[in-house]
Amino acid sequence: MMSTAVQHSLPTVAPFDLLAARYDDVFTNSCIGRAQRNLVWREMDRNFQPGQRILEINCGTGVDACHLAERGIRVLACDSSHRMIDVARRRVRVSGHEQLVEVRHLCTEDLTQLFRSEPFEGVLSNFGGLNCLGDLERVAFDLAPLVRTGGRLVICVFGVCCLWETLWYVLRRDLNKAFRRLRAEGDLWSASPAARVVVRYHSVRSLGRAFAPYFSLKRWQGVGIAVPPSYLETLAVRFPRLFRVATGLDSLLAPCPGYRAMADHALLTLERTRA
Repeated sequence: MMSTAVQHSLPTVAPFDLLAARYDDVFTNSCIGRAQRNLVWREMDRNFQPGQRILEINCGTGVDACHLAERGIRVLACDSSHRMIDVARRRVRVSGHEQLVEVRHLCTEDLTQLFRSEPFEGVLSNFGGLNCLGDLERVAFDLAPLVRTGGRLVICVFGVCCLWETLWYVLRRDLNKAFRRLRAEGDLWSASPAARVVVRYHSVRSLGRAFAPYFSLKRWQGVGIAVPPSYLETLAVRFPRLFRVATGLDSLLAPCPGYRAMADHALLTLERTRA
């Protein structure tokens, strides 16, 4: 889920406030959303263990935080959107995870507010939140004192080359969208005329540089190689058998060089160094 520094005009409207009420319907509970999230959960479960304390930034509606809590992991779940936080709090309360999950309104740009807290064993940022921030070096700098040496950072961001997206929009003769991820200045996404955000697409190499020397890249894989982006949900519903095949292919191809570079998302695992 994306959480952001927002470009706006008066009156102030947070883009993801406008999306909060329907986010679970259009993504979390969709066929594509579940398939993509399951791959991320597999990586989360590899790196975050019961008894640990994890910081989640851009937590959205709290789905990932509740998954971690089900495994006995404590989570501080933060987001810049008040309405996303409201939905997350309801989810935590209904699921009975209030003892393990603390939900807090906090922008990623304000992580310094956590400097006096107990260090975390890991950090999670899922589904593009970091694509909405302009200064990733500053994010890495602010996260570094919050994470124990050896702690893991699992981040899922939009990739720079999504084969599905390029082919889909080329066939529809919309070259602007077909190649939007390649623009150095990013792509302007609007929830409404009063709520806009610049989405930037980072290569895995540039992400590794941005988080060094505090974090070193240990592993990366693709999410959404054969499975299409979420805006093509109608295809998944219309062709369920083919979609099941695509889901299986995604699991096999996710770590494979070449294929992973063509995915909708890049899923990176980094480790806190001693630097």
